[in-house]
Amino acid sequence: MLLIAWTTVANRPEAEILARGIVDAQLAACVQIEGPLTSFYRWEGRLEEATEFRLTIKFLPEQSAGLEAWVHIHHPYETPEWLTLRAENVSEKYLSWARTRRSNPPL
Repeated sequence: MLLIAWTTVANRPEAEILARGIVDAQLAACVQIEGPLTSFYRWEGRLEEATEFRLTIKFLPEQSAGLEAWVHIHHPYETPEWLTLRAENVSEKYLSWARTRRSNPPL
């Protein structure tokens, strides 16, 4: 099984810092950056419009807790978006590749 998570940041340099850090720490097989995109949301009672960049993060279930903790520590937002979904169908070849990209779990 493979999981996919999304988060957003305000600009491309922040997105690249997070993406490189996640992959370098071997907390995900791949991080893709999309954007710019426009987000509309309410914050502190006001309607907000912001330009953001989305990170799509592909990782194994056993990486989930460590990845989420890492993102919340390093994310520039006070309340970062963090959504995780299970990929229903993953090719065995891609899943095998993703398994070779994980960090070794602690003993």
